[in-house]
Amino acid sequence: MAQRITTPAGEELVLLSRAEYDRLTALAAEADEDAADVAAYDTAMAEVASGHDGPLPVEVSAQLLRGASLVTAIRKWRGMKQTDLAERASLSQGYLSDLESGRRKGAAETLHAIAKALDVPRDWLV
Repeated sequence: MAQRITTPAGEELVLLSRAEYDRLTALAAEADEDAADVAAYDTAMAEVASGHDGPLPVEVSAQLLRGASLVTAIRKWRGMKQTDLAERASLSQGYLSDLESGRRKGAAETLHAIAKALDVPRDWLV
């Protein structure tokens, strides 16, 4: 149960039990996590709306919601290792890793090669 106290300066304070404080803190953390999920969903939906050729598979969307890059999500959906995709797309594994992590942005030609190696529409990546 909360107790209200007014200081001599007129400021109102509320005292809570530790259990109530912990409960409210947990609820606030849950709300922050929910907000992060909504932001991830909005980002994924914006990518879909940006002109991809058809909707992304549910498995790819789920990976995006968990924070994976689009290339990573599609690669995992295709059941490929990074080394396999790099070889098929004629890229080094390190460069592909940089693309997937966002450390580098791929040129359109590179993204086309990756799309071809993944057997997905080019518009999904470009």
